[in-house]
Parts: sequence; structure tokens; C-alpha cells
Amino acid sequence: MTDDTCIRDEPWNILCRVVKQEGNCAAGHKVGDEVLFTGDEVKGKMCISAMYSMLPKIYAMMHNAKFPWLDDQCVSTHACPDAFNPLVYEVHRIPRE
Repeated sequence: MTDDTCIRDEPWNILCRVVKQEGNCAAGHKVGDEVLFTGDEVKGKMCISAMYSMLPKIYAMMHNAKFPWLDDQCVSTHACPDAFNPLVYEVHRIPRE
């Protein structure tokens, strides 16, 4: 998608996918794990520490915030706060059905 299609008036669903994992995640996350945020529901399993640190970004992306430092407004990344067993998530805007 392009910036024109990723910034709009309607809210988005947000899909978070683990794309990198090192060490031993306390919650057992592995590369490929996904969690979907629909605005009123969370579908999937996510460590509470990772979710807590990610919620501002999730809500901002859900409600069409534009991040000037991103080349692609449709996807962002987010690092888990556990510095000894880091995970990296991709955070995607997904159209609501």
C-alpha cells in the first residue's frame, strides 16, 4: 500500500507479527506469531510487557497517525522491552471488514 491508502478517515485493524526473536522469550513468542487488534478485541497471545509498550503505537496507527520518519505508513516496527531476550514486531495496518 502507499501513503495515500494508509492514511484515511476510517480506523484500521492492526496486525502485530514477530519478525525477529533472540534468547528465550518468557511468553514463548516465536517468529511468525501474530496478534490482531480490532479496536474492541485482541485476537492472539501477547506478552503483557510487549503489549503495554506497544499500545500507544497500536492506537496511533489504528487512528491514522502519520509518522514522518517512516517510508511506508502501512507498516512500522516495535521492539520488545526485554533487552536480554529481544523480540521485534512488525505492526501492520489492515483494512477493517
